[in-house]
This record gives sequence, C-alpha cells and structure tokens, in this order.
Amino acid sequence: MDSIIFDLDGTLWDPIESVLEAWNKVILKNSSRIEGITRKHLEGTMGLQMKEIGEILFPELDEEERGQLLKDLSRHEIPHLSKHGGNLYENVDKVLGELSKNYRLFIVSNCQDGYIEAFYDYHGLDKYFIDFENPGRTGLSKGENIRLIMERNNLKDPVYIGDTEGDRKAAKEAGIPFIYASYGFGTAVAYDHSIQSFDELMNLF
Repeated sequence: MDSIIFDLDGTLWDPIESVLEAWNKVILKNSSRIEGITRKHLEGTMGLQMKEIGEILFPELDEEERGQLLKDLSRHEIPHLSKHGGNLYENVDKVLGELSKNYRLFIVSNCQDGYIEAFYDYHGLDKYFIDFENPGRTGLSKGENIRLIMERNNLKDPVYIGDTEGDRKAAKEAGIPFIYASYGFGTAVAYDHSIQSFDELMNLF
C-alpha cells in the first residue's frame, strides 16, 4: 500500500451542527414554505451529492426553486465552516500526522467546490494531504474522482476509507480496497477492513 484516500463527512469529522446553523439561517430567512431542518434530516443525506440532498430534504420545491436554494445554502455554508469548523473525530490530527510519515494522504468527498478547503481553513489539516477532489469541481461520481486522484498522483496501491455504502461502491468502481469507518453516519454491506474509531488506523497500517 502506498497511499490512503479518505472520505470527509463521517470519516474525518462530523460537520452537522455547524452546517445546521448555517442552513437554517438561510431557510428561515428565504423560504416561508420550508421549516428548519434537524440533525436527523442531515444524517440521512450524508455521502450524497448536493442535488440528491436537495431532492430528499426539499421535495415540495420545484427543480428551479430547489436549485436556487441549494446555491444559497452552499454560499453561506462554506464561509461558516471556514470560521467555525466542525467536530473532528478523536485523535484525527495525531493519527494523520503519523500516517503521513509513511503514506501519501488524499481526500475524495461528495461535496461542493470549496467545502474541503473550508475543512482545511479551520482545522489546519491540509499539511497532511497531497491532493483532493470532489464532484463540485469535476462533475464526476465519487468512484471517478477516486480514479482521477489515482491517475493524477500516479498511485499504485491505494485504499479508500469511508462510512457509507456509497463509499464502498465508489471504492469498488475504482478497483481499490475499502475500509469501513463504522463510527460514521452510514452503513456498508461489505468491506475489506472495519474500524470502530479513527485511531484504530494506527493498528491497521
């Protein structure tokens, strides 16, 4: 193994409380037809792309209205995360520091453009990562973005770590092993390895 590619939400951090704060301000200010959303709402959409999230959370809006709302949410969410961050899982900073001594580290997440940069801005963890990718920048699926990272950085033997069935499918599409972060938001029907906490990676690698 020469490298590790990480999912973000549910794998490296829990951003939900911070995202809720940003999103509900926008929703309550701009739409009388939609009530505020809760943590339970967001937990059910983790790992999906923004268009899919919008279809699940705001089915009462037509496509044009929903698209505009999602743009407004993203525009407010990213600066908010840059200033307030999210909740890093325990020992993430320490473990990434140790892993980066022996492996090249990357992030591939199903997020909008600027989201990973906001994660970097607040928590200062960009020093551990070589590259990142997301569909907000490329328009590609997660599996395709994993392959793009592999090709762009000449990775020969990477693994992917994520917390959802979608992450498992993306790793399979990219043809690489999948490590399931069972402490995250989702479930996975199969995996090559499973971890109960982030610091278990120190024993795995």
